[in-house]
Amino acid sequence: MFYIMIWQGRLDGEELLYHRLFQRVKEETNYDAISTNDFVLHGFAVDEGVRRNKGRQGAKDAPCIIRKNMSNFPVILPDFSLLDFGNITCEDGNLENTQNNLAKNVSKVLLKGGKSIVLGGGHEVTYAHYLGVKTAFPEQKIGIINIDAHFDNRQPEKGVGASSGTGFWQIAQEGEINSLHIGIQRNSNTLKLFDTAHQYGMKYILADELFFENLPSIYQRIDELMESVDFVYLTICMDVFNASIAPGVSASAYNGIFADTTFMHFYRHILKNEKLLALDVAEVNPLFDIQERTARLAACLMNEWFMM
Repeated sequence: MFYIMIWQGRLDGEELLYHRLFQRVKEETNYDAISTNDFVLHGFAVDEGVRRNKGRQGAKDAPCIIRKNMSNFPVILPDFSLLDFGNITCEDGNLENTQNNLAKNVSKVLLKGGKSIVLGGGHEVTYAHYLGVKTAFPEQKIGIINIDAHFDNRQPEKGVGASSGTGFWQIAQEGEINSLHIGIQRNSNTLKLFDTAHQYGMKYILADELFFENLPSIYQRIDELMESVDFVYLTICMDVFNASIAPGVSASAYNGIFADTTFMHFYRHILKNEKLLALDVAEVNPLFDIQERTARLAACLMNEWFMM
């Protein structure tokens, strides 16, 4: 593994008070090394689902760039531990097999008591990450919070198969789906996709509803989901954000949301919940990024969980 060359930053000292993330990362291949509450990272260096979904390819190159942007954050909690299990790739175009590989690894992490972190890659990571959680806890009720401009509940196209836009449809085919989609854009989803969301009971909060005065209602809807499930998986599609702060995505949004006070309030509200055990970011596309703004934002969102 070569990730040690990526995990670099400013070295102020070796004492705990000086530590930055790169000083607390351990490259690992043995899942028996995981301890309870370790953060365990996999890179999902895959954008085959984006290709199938006719999006802008390039997200497969994001995991290492996000790692680089995570490296220099200061460590806040004294017992913080991050294990990096490297990247999963899809060289042969077999997305389904690649998703199953990630799911198996995530399941191992969770059964060891670790917290799963995945750096995408396209949003086809959703089905894989969820499958890993469900494999680990088949009898438990899993809630999903999707911060995204899109429902990603499109039915797979015949002859194409699963894609970055089909994850929630796939999950719904396996039984009851307990999901809350935050940041949904009316101009990014057809009436069919809204109808599909209603048919399967997918709850959602429109991007237009994300303003400070509405935080009590946003909290309430998040808490309703949290209280109704045993565990929570949170996925963030970076195309939910405005193109000015997240230009490097597979499908940019001129009117996307901002990582402002309102967002950070409800985002941290989710992260503080003890039922949260898996988090990923998706759709960072370095080919279209400007000054690594999107990768940096994704890194910051990951780091927020490390501080809880």
